[in-house]
Amino acid sequence: MGIYDYTVKDLQANNLSMAAFKDKVLLIVNTATQCGFTPQYEGLQKLYENYQAKGLEILDFPCDQFAHQAPGSNEEINQFCTLRYHTTFPRFAKIDVNGNEADPLYNYLKEQKGGLLSAAIKWNFTKFLVDRTGNVVERYASTVKPEQIAKKIEELLKQPVNG
Repeated sequence: MGIYDYTVKDLQANNLSMAAFKDKVLLIVNTATQCGFTPQYEGLQKLYENYQAKGLEILDFPCDQFAHQAPGSNEEINQFCTLRYHTTFPRFAKIDVNGNEADPLYNYLKEQKGGLLSAAIKWNFTKFLVDRTGNVVERYASTVKPEQIAKKIEELLKQPVNG
């Protein structure tokens, strides 16, 4: 299976095929609203504003698995991000990224960039960068700020879109 074979839940818990993002460069992030890294939403939004028209999509997956730093409903999380950080990129229903209930998309991402011993997501704001053909090309730790990823995003956006 490839990344486009997975289905995720949107904010209203409707199924959405990852194929909807085919031919886009994707930055997939597990987020939390009450984390020391939460201000990274500002950097993510700047990336989105700079590169969305060129083919970048940032996919925000709230996750409450790390010290319960993403409390609240999907709607409450969405309101917080929209009002506090003015985010406009797609946000999805809250998920688990580790353990028996981990979302299958995240199991796939971890398989692609993690290896057997280090596959688990260690904290909020772990980022996966996916090229236009669906290949997971990079995994970034929480400490890597969005602006540090800009150059790699630019490189991937220059790659031709498959017809």
